[in-house]
Amino acid sequence: AFWGPSKCTAGCWHKMFVAEENVDFRIHVENQTRARDDVSRKQLRLYQLYSRTSGKHIQVLGRRISAKGEDGDKYAQLLVETDTFGSQVRIKGRETDFYLCMNRKGKLVGKPDGTSKECVFIEKVLENNYTALMSAKYSGWYVGFTKKGRPRKGPKTRENQQDVHFMKRYPKGQVELQKPFKYTTVTKRTRRIRPTNPS
Repeated sequence: AFWGPSKCTAGCWHKMFVAEENVDFRIHVENQTRARDDVSRKQLRLYQLYSRTSGKHIQVLGRRISAKGEDGDKYAQLLVETDTFGSQVRIKGRETDFYLCMNRKGKLVGKPDGTSKECVFIEKVLENNYTALMSAKYSGWYVGFTKKGRPRKGPKTRENQQDVHFMKRYPKGQVELQKPFKYTTVTKRTRRIRPTNPS
């Protein structure tokens, strides 16, 4: 059998590539961001979340949540489990072992069990370098606080509001709990062995 050359000319290939480039990639990225990654290694971080509006830090006080914590306050120290794909996090109070969650009414609550999707948030790093936390279950609802440190309900929050802007800070006198896992390409072959000097 004889296989002839492809009928697609250079112009044809160009049109195909242009068609690919015109695909709206934002939808794909958003869908991938919502997907849980159960394969990659989880990272556990210890930090505080400083609220831009209250000028204090988020506290997980058992079932009650506030943004009135001083720097170094034991209730403001948060254990944050991150997935290496998708920017999804679960946030737990180090002192109380309760998770920061958002219920179906948009209220921020603390729960002892963080396995529900209501306790998963998507981290968004904004253009002003602040971080916003959007509910993974209720799209468009954010973790937010008033100037007095009271939680805002999810439906009343927007990404561009200062109420939902936070800054990550390490607790006073503490360093990162676990540094990001780094792969190394050094092998036995690449190690240089210094020759011993004859005596």
